[in-house]
Amino acid sequence: MFKTCLDNVRARCPLIHNITNYVTVNDVANVLLAIGASPIMADEPSDAAEITKICGGLNVNIGTLNKRTIKAMFASAKVAQGLGHKILLDPVGAGASALRTNTAVKLLNKFRFDIVRGNISEIKTLALGSGTTKGVDADIADAVTESNLEKSVAFAKDFAAKKNCVVAITGAIDLVSAADRCYVIRNGRAEMSRITGTGCQLSAVTAAYAVANPDNILESTAAAVCLMGLAGELAWERMQAGDGNSTYRNRIIDALFNMTGDDLEKGAKYEIR
Repeated sequence: MFKTCLDNVRARCPLIHNITNYVTVNDVANVLLAIGASPIMADEPSDAAEITKICGGLNVNIGTLNKRTIKAMFASAKVAQGLGHKILLDPVGAGASALRTNTAVKLLNKFRFDIVRGNISEIKTLALGSGTTKGVDADIADAVTESNLEKSVAFAKDFAAKKNCVVAITGAIDLVSAADRCYVIRNGRAEMSRITGTGCQLSAVTAAYAVANPDNILESTAAAVCLMGLAGELAWERMQAGDGNSTYRNRIIDALFNMTGDDLEKGAKYEIR
């Protein structure tokens, strides 16, 4: 199944419009090229909506917001939704400031995102910010662990049901969930958190996988999350004495470039709940 998702990306070479954070924009472009997709970046409002029309999917990342990019996000999401394109929201830092939180909540309330990807704190902020303050939403912990896994899975399913999306909650344990099924994924390395932008890269990869596999959004999102985590594992195995986080970043991109469908099927570590 995951092999098919990977092969479809390579065969279809989806073009992804990324309105993303300028700290990581170069790596976002490079990981898309590595997996066989094509990147395009446009965040000027007078340009972004038009660029969206020629792409298959839109990746909206709020990591470095300003008034100009916010306008571009809303304009592009409107066009993408009208054309039936796949849209992903990465609410980077939601909860850290009013601007980030309000922008993410407004985007999520105005448009139907196919995928929302963030850490548990960011997704919890969106859930609370959109008024769902009872039950599992209100008391979910700020990290997914083995001890709170059942409650975290329930939270992910509840969020996916209410927002009619697939939610990807990434951390030490990753959750990829629709309303009725949740992939619990244990790929990755802790060292990946010492590289700026692995989350931003994952969002772009996930958008590409969704565009190339439009009838299997849940499975393609799970495949993308397993892919990125597995690339981190393989890259770490190839580290040499004297290598640091800069080399690790490059090795992750190389691992994505060289990944085969069989590699992904063999290395993916997940269960479905």
